[in-house]
Amino acid sequence: MSMKKAAVAVALVLAAGLAACATPTPYQPKVTKGAVTGGFSEQKLEGDRYRVTFAGNSLTSRETVERYLLYRSAELTTQQGYDWFETADHRTERTARTYVESDPLARPAFGWGPYGYWRPAWRYYGPAYGWRTWDPFWGDPFFADRAQIRTVEKFEAAAEIVMHKGQKPQGDPRAYDAREIMANLASTIVRPEAQK
Repeated sequence: MSMKKAAVAVALVLAAGLAACATPTPYQPKVTKGAVTGGFSEQKLEGDRYRVTFAGNSLTSRETVERYLLYRSAELTTQQGYDWFETADHRTERTARTYVESDPLARPAFGWGPYGYWRPAWRYYGPAYGWRTWDPFWGDPFFADRAQIRTVEKFEAAAEIVMHKGQKPQGDPRAYDAREIMANLASTIVRPEAQK
């Protein structure tokens, strides 16, 4: 195998690995390790009462997390032999982290100042204008010019549901027909791709 073919093969493997990292959480049982984390889980509390949870990764929207929670609640209801469910409690938590990434080329140093003493002096590189010096006593600070501020959000939704058999009561906003929910949301559910 030539070096060129080997380099192309390595690049393809790395690209595939990065693509796997950049995927929203699909509708899957909860996974804590691997390329795509998150998913659904449930805990039986009583005979017909469950706590259902769906956790998304940083690429999964709040809307998707709540939709997958509703779908999992309906799916679990039918799997347990019930027809409809009601939500006794529902919450969605948001976890956010903010990262500030400064320009790695802006480095502080100490040097002889224009006033005859040593003081901090910074030099930084800008692609349009080359190396520049920043003086803490003159001009605007340059730090904000190249700093990147990024906020990463993750959502987790949980509901306590009570399952029932028979017809869903009309007019109860907390009651859901499990089969109807599954039919209406089925086209929006993204399942994990099969491993090759």
